[in-house]
Amino acid sequence: MPLLRFTLVTLLLTACSVSELPVANPASPASEEKGADAQLKALYEREWAWRQDQQAQMRNTMGDWVDADHLPDVSPAAYAERLAYWDAALAELATIPREELSDEERINAAVFEQIVSTLASDARYRTYEAPLNSDTFFWGGLHPQASGFDDLAAYRRYLGRLYDLPRYFEQNQVNMRAGLERGYTPPAITLAGRDVSIEAYIATGRDNPFAVPLGHFPANMTGEERERITAEVLAAIDESVVPAYTQLLVFMREEYLPGARTELAASELPDGEAFYQAQIRGFTTLNLTPREIHDKGLAEVARIRAEMQAILVEVEFPGELPEFFEFLRSDPQFYAKTPDELMGVSAYVDKRMAAQLDKVLGFLPRKRHTIAPVPDAIAPIYTGGRGGYGRCLMNTYNLPARPLYTLPALTLHECSPGHSLQAAISREAPGEIPEFRAYNYFSGYGEGWGLYTEWLGGQIGIYRTPYERFGQLTYEMWRACRLVIDTGVHQFGWSREQALAYLRDNAAMSEHEITTEIDRYISWPGQALAYKLGEMLIREKRAKAEDTLGTDFDQRYFHDKILGLRSVPLWVLEDELDAWIAAGGPNPYEGMAFN
Repeated sequence: MPLLRFTLVTLLLTACSVSELPVANPASPASEEKGADAQLKALYEREWAWRQDQQAQMRNTMGDWVDADHLPDVSPAAYAERLAYWDAALAELATIPREELSDEERINAAVFEQIVSTLASDARYRTYEAPLNSDTFFWGGLHPQASGFDDLAAYRRYLGRLYDLPRYFEQNQVNMRAGLERGYTPPAITLAGRDVSIEAYIATGRDNPFAVPLGHFPANMTGEERERITAEVLAAIDESVVPAYTQLLVFMREEYLPGARTELAASELPDGEAFYQAQIRGFTTLNLTPREIHDKGLAEVARIRAEMQAILVEVEFPGELPEFFEFLRSDPQFYAKTPDELMGVSAYVDKRMAAQLDKVLGFLPRKRHTIAPVPDAIAPIYTGGRGGYGRCLMNTYNLPARPLYTLPALTLHECSPGHSLQAAISREAPGEIPEFRAYNYFSGYGEGWGLYTEWLGGQIGIYRTPYERFGQLTYEMWRACRLVIDTGVHQFGWSREQALAYLRDNAAMSEHEITTEIDRYISWPGQALAYKLGEMLIREKRAKAEDTLGTDFDQRYFHDKILGLRSVPLWVLEDELDAWIAAGGPNPYEGMAFN
């Protein structure tokens, strides 16, 4: 999973007052004199600027988007106006003849339609009434984890956001109460203990995480400016931040957690079956039914299980898969004794992969990434790792739950050639894409690539032992099980215990990982489906390319084609790869100058 500031797309869409927006009507008629490309560009640029304003973003003096001096308007009225805006934008898009678009703008149209349709769908289902799940919360990600800001103006904007926290929290709580009233909440079991993540923010002064930027002033700030900002931020923490989080903690413990629903299935929510199908479409970008996905998952589980069985024979293990799983979960040789040992193993895998990058990619970015531990405040409820631009996180909390045999696959997925490298390529690859695409992320595309890189590691010799190869299969099995479990829980009435048992019986993961993952699937319907479906598509197209192109197939160009698209819906990726194969598998950057 990529490292994102927020991952609850429209649940955490931020906003300022819609009445202050510079563009009031995105669906104003386009001039007949404009061509289709120009009409489309005007539409998506207008919507993107409007959406950034909605997300409380502003341009700085360098032209980059940065956080403004306020937090989002997440009121029901704001979301109602957003829904009307997006519906109007889609109506305008429908008037633009696709057959008259250039190849690049045709892709832009497809991406724009997918994004806006999903945003509108979530607003229509009022997903903002549950702005949290088992590992992501509206109260998180509001301050830098380990850094400061670039200049005095940025610290001033930070102060504005601190004083806006009570209003923002209150709006979210109003929404959550509305969700409680109509039975729209994450299942209570998946939120157990999540209130603890609030406690760090009720500390006063420098002990509060919001004080982190005070230890990272830029060189361009004078001593007097630093002293003044320090005093003002500490005052804002005590006067605004601490009371807001204190009140939130009371709300969560006394009202929300006791009132959260006990049912697990998304199909049991208001208009549940339609809602779950909409979530599947939003996360996977595919028109698949829960039954189709469930059956695909069962077939993949059976295939991977057979490959696992072959490794048992290879290592001459005297038992069956359940006994082998227990051996892997309990033998000390498979677990780090210190956080540095785990970090060292991950870093060494990343470095071994670095030596192979020119064999798997034609274009390599300048940007490099660090590997850092997940911050202590969120590590107990965080996933095993997440990668993003410039930074790849590995979880060193509870080392007995972090097997080393799966760490190579995790590192490939999150760091390189997975998400961290993928993010750098997205920014640096030749060929411009519109801003609305550059900042977008489709799970099926991004997570499909991440999971594909785990498999790719086996093709290029990253896994050095049968146990590391079994770790890769464990992670692939884990994602295949998601197809079965997500649909099982949300459509076919599975219990939490049934879901836990299915993952436990098929993947050699620790009990902590299993519990954390199952709670995520239960609290976030559809999100976990994108990984395996995306990976299956990429491997299917690679097999087709190898069969069709024979010795002309070059995996570097195949991978460049995928990553050069940046983030697109899976059906667009399929169309583009089919066209690339039909064209003979060319170098997509042939004749293009690299900066």
